[in-house]
Amino acid sequence: MPVALKNKKVNHNKTTRPTTIGLNRKWSKFDASQKPVGRIATEIAQALMGKYQASWSNDVDTGDCIVVINTDKLVFTGRKLDQKAYYRHSLYLGGQTKTLAKQQMEKDSTFIIKQAVSRMLPKNKLRAVRLARLHIFSDFKHPFEDKFKTSEIA
Repeated sequence: MPVALKNKKVNHNKTTRPTTIGLNRKWSKFDASQKPVGRIATEIAQALMGKYQASWSNDVDTGDCIVVINTDKLVFTGRKLDQKAYYRHSLYLGGQTKTLAKQQMEKDSTFIIKQAVSRMLPKNKLRAVRLARLHIFSDFKHPFEDKFKTSEIA
């Protein structure tokens, strides 16, 4: 072996960074029937971020596309259905509005999952991008059936 190659140090331990170039996102389906809101929201948030992947990095969006079905059958533990409140404000004086979880379930159950997942994601520029990949439906019918080969329900 030549002396020049013998004395040259070669670093074999290179760290690879994940990128979104050439990324094939996996589609996951979550069935929300008879599951507590917080439990399913944490699973969805982790899948949206891609935390289960070995190449996960907090500054690169490598998460999955998520379909959530049967949100009408969500479960609240304890007395949260009667006590938990969702607030919004119109930015006018006295414009705060309070909606109980029971009323919100009757009105729009998809809002509850979207709020829970949104608040579990990091508050940065990737939050809106990740939430755009979240598709929520109140029953079992959805337009993304072609994305699933078999019945992959988490």
